[in-house]
Amino acid sequence: MRVVHTEAALLNAVTMTRSEAQAAFNNPVVYMEKFLQNPRHIEFQVLADSYGNAVYLGERDCSMQRRHQKILEEAPAPLLNTRLRNKIGERCAAACRKIGYRGAGTFEFLYENDEFFFIEMNTRIQVEHPVSEMITGIDIVQQQIRIAAGEKLSFKQNDIALKGHAIECRINAEHPYKFTPSAGRITTWHTPGGPGIRVDSHVYANYFVPPHYDSMIGKIIAYGDNRQQAIARMRTALSEMAVEGIETNIPLHQELMLDAAFLRGGTSIHYLEHKLAERLKVK
Repeated sequence: MRVVHTEAALLNAVTMTRSEAQAAFNNPVVYMEKFLQNPRHIEFQVLADSYGNAVYLGERDCSMQRRHQKILEEAPAPLLNTRLRNKIGERCAAACRKIGYRGAGTFEFLYENDEFFFIEMNTRIQVEHPVSEMITGIDIVQQQIRIAAGEKLSFKQNDIALKGHAIECRINAEHPYKFTPSAGRITTWHTPGGPGIRVDSHVYANYFVPPHYDSMIGKIIAYGDNRQQAIARMRTALSEMAVEGIETNIPLHQELMLDAAFLRGGTSIHYLEHKLAERLKVK
Protein backbone atom coordinates (compact mmCIF):
# COMPACT_ATOMS: atom_id res chain seq x y z
CA MET A 1 0.00 0.00 0.00
CA ARG A 2 1.40 3.38 -0.97
CA VAL A 3 0.23 6.94 -0.48
CA VAL A 4 0.70 9.16 -3.54
CA HIS A 5 0.59 12.92 -3.06
CA THR A 6 1.48 14.09 -6.58
CA GLU A 7 0.59 13.03 -10.10
CA ALA A 8 4.29 12.76 -10.98
CA ALA A 9 4.77 10.03 -8.36
CA LEU A 10 1.76 7.97 -9.45
CA LEU A 11 3.22 5.84 -12.26
CA ASN A 12 6.29 4.83 -10.28
CA ALA A 13 4.16 3.94 -7.25
CA VAL A 14 1.81 1.81 -9.38
CA THR A 15 4.76 0.01 -11.01
CA MET A 16 6.39 -0.80 -7.66
CA THR A 17 3.12 -1.89 -6.06
CA ARG A 18 2.28 -4.15 -9.02
CA SER A 19 5.71 -5.74 -8.81
CA GLU A 20 5.39 -6.38 -5.08
CA ALA A 21 1.85 -7.74 -5.45
CA GLN A 22 2.98 -10.13 -8.19
CA ALA A 23 5.85 -11.40 -6.03
CA ALA A 24 3.75 -11.77 -2.87
CA PHE A 25 0.39 -12.94 -4.24
CA ASN A 26 1.06 -13.91 -7.88
CA ASN A 27 -1.49 -11.23 -8.78
CA PRO A 28 -0.32 -7.78 -9.99
CA VAL A 29 -3.74 -6.13 -9.89
CA VAL A 30 -3.85 -2.88 -7.89
CA TYR A 31 -6.58 -0.33 -7.30
CA MET A 32 -6.72 3.28 -6.18
CA GLU A 33 -8.83 4.92 -3.53
CA LYS A 34 -9.01 8.33 -1.93
CA PHE A 35 -6.47 8.95 0.82
CA LEU A 36 -7.98 10.62 3.89
CA GLN A 37 -5.63 12.71 6.02
CA ASN A 38 -7.44 12.78 9.36
CA PRO A 39 -10.54 10.62 9.26
CA ARG A 40 -12.63 9.31 12.11
CA HIS A 41 -13.71 5.67 12.34
CA ILE A 42 -17.50 5.47 12.60
CA GLU A 43 -19.49 2.26 12.29
CA PHE A 44 -23.19 1.39 12.15
CA GLN A 45 -24.74 -1.57 13.96
CA VAL A 46 -27.41 -3.48 12.02
CA LEU A 47 -29.80 -6.35 12.63
CA ALA A 48 -31.55 -8.23 9.82
CA ASP A 49 -33.87 -11.26 9.86
CA SER A 50 -34.81 -13.87 7.28
CA TYR A 51 -37.99 -12.04 6.27
CA GLY A 52 -36.53 -8.93 4.65
CA ASN A 53 -36.59 -6.81 7.80
CA ALA A 54 -33.47 -4.79 8.65
CA VAL A 55 -32.79 -1.99 11.13
CA TYR A 56 -29.81 0.04 12.30
CA LEU A 57 -29.06 0.75 15.96
CA GLY A 58 -27.26 4.05 15.56
CA GLU A 59 -23.51 4.38 15.23
CA ARG A 60 -20.32 4.05 17.26
CA ASP A 61 -17.20 6.21 17.16
CA CYS A 62 -14.13 3.94 17.34
CA SER A 63 -11.48 6.51 16.40
CA MET A 64 -9.31 6.12 19.51
CA GLN A 65 -6.90 3.55 18.07
CA ARG A 66 -3.33 2.39 18.16
CA ARG A 67 -1.91 0.49 15.18
CA HIS A 68 -5.47 0.19 13.86
CA GLN A 69 -6.55 -1.55 17.08
CA LYS A 70 -9.46 0.07 18.89
CA ILE A 71 -8.83 1.17 22.48
CA LEU A 72 -12.02 3.02 23.35
CA GLU A 73 -15.45 3.30 21.72
CA GLU A 74 -18.52 5.44 22.29
CA ALA A 75 -22.08 5.82 21.06
CA PRO A 76 -23.48 7.89 19.60
CA ALA A 77 -20.57 9.49 17.70
CA PRO A 78 -19.85 13.02 18.98
CA LEU A 79 -20.57 15.94 16.64
CA LEU A 80 -22.50 13.87 14.09
CA ASN A 81 -25.80 15.42 13.05
CA THR A 82 -29.03 13.43 13.09
CA ARG A 83 -29.76 13.91 9.39
CA LEU A 84 -26.47 12.34 8.33
CA ARG A 85 -26.81 9.54 10.91
CA ASN A 86 -30.23 8.61 9.54
CA LYS A 87 -29.07 8.85 5.92
CA ILE A 88 -26.15 6.46 6.35
CA GLY A 89 -28.05 4.19 8.73
CA GLU A 90 -30.87 3.78 6.24
CA ARG A 91 -28.36 2.93 3.51
CA CYS A 92 -26.83 0.23 5.72
CA ALA A 93 -30.24 -1.29 6.44
CA ALA A 94 -31.16 -1.10 2.74
CA ALA A 95 -27.91 -2.89 1.85
CA CYS A 96 -28.82 -5.72 4.25
CA ARG A 97 -32.20 -6.12 2.57
CA LYS A 98 -30.65 -6.05 -0.90
CA ILE A 99 -28.01 -8.73 -0.24
CA GLY A 100 -30.28 -10.85 1.94
CA TYR A 101 -28.10 -10.48 5.02
CA ARG A 102 -29.24 -12.25 8.19
CA GLY A 103 -28.04 -11.66 11.73
CA ALA A 104 -26.10 -8.92 13.49
CA GLY A 105 -23.48 -6.97 11.58
CA THR A 106 -21.52 -3.75 11.42
CA PHE A 107 -20.83 -1.43 8.51
CA GLU A 108 -17.52 0.35 9.07
CA PHE A 109 -16.65 3.72 7.57
CA LEU A 110 -13.98 6.39 7.57
CA TYR A 111 -15.57 9.80 8.08
CA GLU A 112 -14.03 13.11 7.05
CA ASN A 113 -15.48 16.52 6.07
CA ASP A 114 -19.08 15.33 6.48
CA GLU A 115 -18.56 12.39 4.11
CA PHE A 116 -18.59 8.65 4.78
CA PHE A 117 -16.23 6.27 2.99
CA PHE A 118 -17.04 2.56 3.25
CA ILE A 119 -14.31 0.27 4.62
CA GLU A 120 -15.92 -3.12 5.19
CA MET A 121 -18.75 -5.00 6.82
CA ASN A 122 -18.08 -7.17 9.86
CA THR A 123 -20.56 -10.04 9.79
CA ARG A 124 -20.46 -10.77 13.52
CA ILE A 125 -20.93 -9.37 16.99
CA GLN A 126 -18.14 -6.89 17.75
CA VAL A 127 -16.27 -6.16 20.96
CA GLU A 128 -17.87 -2.71 21.19
CA HIS A 129 -21.49 -3.83 20.81
CA PRO A 130 -22.36 -2.99 24.47
CA VAL A 131 -22.33 0.78 23.84
CA SER A 132 -25.04 0.31 21.20
CA GLU A 133 -27.02 -1.88 23.59
CA MET A 134 -26.82 0.78 26.30
CA ILE A 135 -28.19 3.63 24.16
CA THR A 136 -30.95 1.57 22.50
CA GLY A 137 -31.95 -0.86 25.25
CA ILE A 138 -31.71 -3.73 22.74
CA ASP A 139 -29.79 -6.91 23.61
CA ILE A 140 -27.90 -7.48 20.34
CA VAL A 141 -26.64 -10.95 21.28
CA GLN A 142 -30.15 -12.09 22.16
CA GLN A 143 -31.48 -10.68 18.89
CA GLN A 144 -28.81 -12.54 16.91
CA ILE A 145 -29.83 -15.81 18.57
CA ARG A 146 -33.52 -15.14 17.90
CA ILE A 147 -32.79 -14.38 14.25
CA ALA A 148 -30.72 -17.58 13.92
CA ALA A 149 -33.68 -19.49 15.40
CA GLY A 150 -35.86 -18.20 12.57
CA GLU A 151 -37.74 -15.48 14.45
CA LYS A 152 -38.76 -12.16 12.96
CA LEU A 153 -37.43 -8.91 14.40
CA SER A 154 -39.98 -7.82 17.00
CA PHE A 155 -39.43 -4.09 16.34
CA LYS A 156 -39.18 -1.70 13.42
CA GLN A 157 -36.87 1.24 12.76
CA ASN A 158 -39.40 3.72 14.16
CA ASP A 159 -39.38 1.80 17.46
CA ILE A 160 -35.66 2.42 17.97
CA ALA A 161 -34.68 5.57 19.86
CA LEU A 162 -31.16 6.57 20.85
CA LYS A 163 -31.09 7.71 24.45
CA GLY A 164 -28.11 8.97 26.45
CA HIS A 165 -24.45 8.22 25.79
CA ALA A 166 -22.19 5.23 26.43
CA ILE A 167 -18.41 4.76 26.49
CA GLU A 168 -16.44 1.51 26.52
CA CYS A 169 -12.83 1.14 27.67
CA ARG A 170 -11.03 -2.05 26.66
CA ILE A 171 -8.97 -3.33 29.57
CA ASN A 172 -5.87 -5.02 28.20
CA ALA A 173 -3.14 -7.02 29.91
CA GLU A 174 -0.27 -4.84 28.74
CA HIS A 175 1.93 -1.94 29.73
CA PRO A 176 -0.22 1.21 29.44
CA TYR A 177 2.30 3.12 27.28
CA LYS A 178 4.86 0.63 25.95
CA PHE A 179 2.09 -1.88 25.14
CA THR A 180 4.30 -4.86 25.95
CA PRO A 181 2.12 -7.89 26.82
CA SER A 182 1.72 -8.73 30.50
CA ALA A 183 0.85 -12.39 30.95
CA GLY A 184 0.71 -14.00 34.38
CA ARG A 185 -1.40 -14.64 37.47
CA ILE A 186 -3.99 -12.03 38.49
CA THR A 187 -3.78 -11.84 42.28
CA THR A 188 -6.45 -9.15 42.76
CA TRP A 189 -9.48 -8.56 40.55
CA HIS A 190 -12.03 -6.00 41.75
CA THR A 191 -14.53 -4.55 39.29
CA PRO A 192 -16.46 -1.27 39.65
CA GLY A 193 -20.22 -0.89 39.97
CA GLY A 194 -22.87 1.74 40.50
CA PRO A 195 -25.38 3.55 38.27
CA GLY A 196 -24.72 3.16 34.56
CA ILE A 197 -21.69 0.88 34.96
CA ARG A 198 -21.38 -2.49 33.23
CA VAL A 199 -18.34 -4.81 33.20
CA ASP A 200 -17.97 -7.64 30.69
CA SER A 201 -15.16 -10.08 31.49
CA HIS A 202 -14.23 -13.73 31.91
CA VAL A 203 -11.52 -12.94 34.47
CA TYR A 204 -11.47 -13.63 38.22
CA ALA A 205 -8.93 -13.45 41.05
CA ASN A 206 -6.22 -16.11 40.58
CA TYR A 207 -6.94 -16.26 36.83
CA PHE A 208 -3.82 -16.85 34.72
CA VAL A 209 -3.53 -14.61 31.67
CA PRO A 210 -1.93 -16.74 28.94
CA PRO A 211 0.62 -15.24 26.53
CA HIS A 212 -0.93 -16.77 23.41
CA TYR A 213 -4.08 -14.73 22.75
CA ASP A 214 -5.49 -11.22 22.44
CA SER A 215 -4.54 -9.08 25.42
CA MET A 216 -8.07 -7.92 26.28
CA ILE A 217 -9.21 -9.18 29.67
CA GLY A 218 -12.34 -7.10 30.14
CA LYS A 219 -14.47 -4.14 29.15
CA ILE A 220 -15.84 -1.32 31.29
CA ILE A 221 -18.93 0.36 29.89
CA ALA A 222 -20.26 3.61 31.36
CA TYR A 223 -23.68 4.99 30.46
CA GLY A 224 -25.04 8.44 31.22
CA ASP A 225 -27.88 10.77 30.29
CA ASN A 226 -25.30 12.67 28.22
CA ARG A 227 -21.65 12.37 27.20
CA GLN A 228 -20.38 14.43 30.13
CA GLN A 229 -22.10 12.17 32.64
CA ALA A 230 -20.84 9.03 30.90
CA ILE A 231 -17.27 10.34 31.05
CA ALA A 232 -17.63 11.28 34.72
CA ARG A 233 -18.94 7.81 35.55
CA MET A 234 -16.12 6.18 33.58
CA ARG A 235 -13.54 8.19 35.53
CA THR A 236 -14.99 6.89 38.78
CA ALA A 237 -15.24 3.33 37.47
CA LEU A 238 -11.60 3.30 36.34
CA SER A 239 -10.49 4.59 39.74
CA GLU A 240 -12.40 1.75 41.44
CA MET A 241 -11.03 -0.98 39.19
CA ALA A 242 -8.27 -2.94 40.93
CA VAL A 243 -6.08 -5.42 39.06
CA GLU A 244 -2.88 -6.74 40.63
CA GLY A 245 -0.34 -9.31 39.54
CA ILE A 246 -0.10 -8.05 35.97
CA GLU A 247 0.06 -4.69 34.22
CA THR A 248 -3.00 -3.21 32.48
CA ASN A 249 -3.77 -0.17 30.33
CA ILE A 250 -6.08 1.37 32.95
CA PRO A 251 -3.70 4.35 33.49
CA LEU A 252 -3.95 5.18 29.77
CA HIS A 253 -7.74 5.18 29.93
CA GLN A 254 -7.64 7.41 33.01
CA GLU A 255 -5.45 9.84 31.10
CA LEU A 256 -7.80 9.82 28.10
CA MET A 257 -10.80 10.58 30.31
CA LEU A 258 -9.05 13.87 31.19
CA ASP A 259 -7.68 14.61 27.72
CA ALA A 260 -8.88 17.97 26.35
CA ALA A 261 -9.19 16.76 22.74
CA PHE A 262 -11.16 13.70 23.75
CA LEU A 263 -13.43 15.79 25.93
CA ARG A 264 -14.19 18.03 22.93
CA GLY A 265 -14.93 14.95 20.82
CA GLY A 266 -14.28 14.18 17.18
CA THR A 267 -10.63 13.07 17.36
CA SER A 268 -9.20 11.30 14.30
CA ILE A 269 -7.87 7.74 14.08
CA HIS A 270 -4.33 9.16 14.29
CA TYR A 271 -4.85 11.15 17.50
CA LEU A 272 -3.79 8.53 20.05
CA GLU A 273 -0.59 7.59 18.22
CA HIS A 274 0.35 11.28 17.87
CA LYS A 275 -0.36 11.77 21.58
CA LEU A 276 1.81 8.80 22.53
CA ALA A 277 4.62 9.98 20.24
CA GLU A 278 4.58 13.41 21.90
CA ARG A 279 4.72 11.71 25.28
CA LEU A 280 7.93 9.91 24.28
CA LYS A 281 9.46 13.19 23.06
CA VAL A 282 8.78 14.85 26.40
CA LYS A 283 10.38 11.98 28.28
